[in-house]
Amino acid sequence: MPEIPVVPAFWRFPVHPASVRRARHAVAESLPCVLRPHLGDDLGLLTSELVTNAIRHGTCGEDGDLVELVTWLADGHYWLAVSDPGTGKPELARPGVGSETGRGLILVDSLAAAWTVRPRPARGTSVIAGLSFYPGG
Repeated sequence: MPEIPVVPAFWRFPVHPASVRRARHAVAESLPCVLRPHLGDDLGLLTSELVTNAIRHGTCGEDGDLVELVTWLADGHYWLAVSDPGTGKPELARPGVGSETGRGLILVDSLAAAWTVRPRPARGTSVIAGLSFYPGG
């Protein structure tokens, strides 16, 4: 009999700076206890960076704009997808020495085992990042 996969966790947050903390907390609480010591800090940082980027760059600030998060376990990775209604494609930046922004995806790139940007079928963009883990190890 095949192994039944874990149902993905799903949240929607309003486009507001307070949603970054709420999203980080929700994702941390959903992380299986056995993985928290191994992935908790990195997952929190990924969540903060991706939700912040979605709020700043992927929304129009219109009433009703939401940022959506999904987490799931698959193939030795804990995956996080952050989606927004925007049509832009996030790219790695090369910020200047004095720049105060532009380093979020650099952090994502260094933490994640893999990450990508995908358009959503109806509207918007998703950034998907996976953290590697070793069950039982």
